[in-house]
Amino acid sequence: MARYTGPVCRLCRRESMKLFLKGERCYTKKCAVEAKNVPPGQHGQSRKKVQEYGLQLREKQKARRYYGVLERQFSRYYEIARKTKGITGENLLTILETRLDNVIYRLGLATSRPEARQLVKHGHFQVNGSKVNIPSYRVAVGDVLTVDPRSRGSDKFKFIAEITGSKVIPKWLEYDAEAMKGRVAAMPQRDDVDIPLEEHLIVELYSK
Repeated sequence: MARYTGPVCRLCRRESMKLFLKGERCYTKKCAVEAKNVPPGQHGQSRKKVQEYGLQLREKQKARRYYGVLERQFSRYYEIARKTKGITGENLLTILETRLDNVIYRLGLATSRPEARQLVKHGHFQVNGSKVNIPSYRVAVGDVLTVDPRSRGSDKFKFIAEITGSKVIPKWLEYDAEAMKGRVAAMPQRDDVDIPLEEHLIVELYSK
């Protein structure tokens, strides 16, 4: 399955929540969820009773779209979470949160996860001093993330440096704004994930 390349605002409307896929636009009145908060399509405004399976599917799709993960990749993450000691749903969120593109976004070094994914692919970041251009790369406790010295002087990162000060950094991450350097201080816990997800529904869906 190829990555979705259509209008991302349709995804937010389909899930009836902001997925923050358009960066700064998501915080304005132009946000599609605020302007037209109904599912896309000609039947979007009709009210249909959602069955149990539908609720479970919507939670899975919401998580996939929020983190920008493909179906096969998401299923693989679930299998890893299931085999890991602990609560499967929380393990799954930890895996998703520790993806490199998500960490870059959480540090405020990109205005959206899609932008963070693109910047990583273009080789603008280093992990522990080595360039990493794989968005799905999973960081570990103690990893240090920095902007490549050759990229810091670009207009893009000058703009990001100006707006990073207003970004709330999760407590499991540390960030030095002057050096544009972040560090993974701990693994994210469930309370650190601010996404309105009911991960137990995802577990129920895959447990069938």
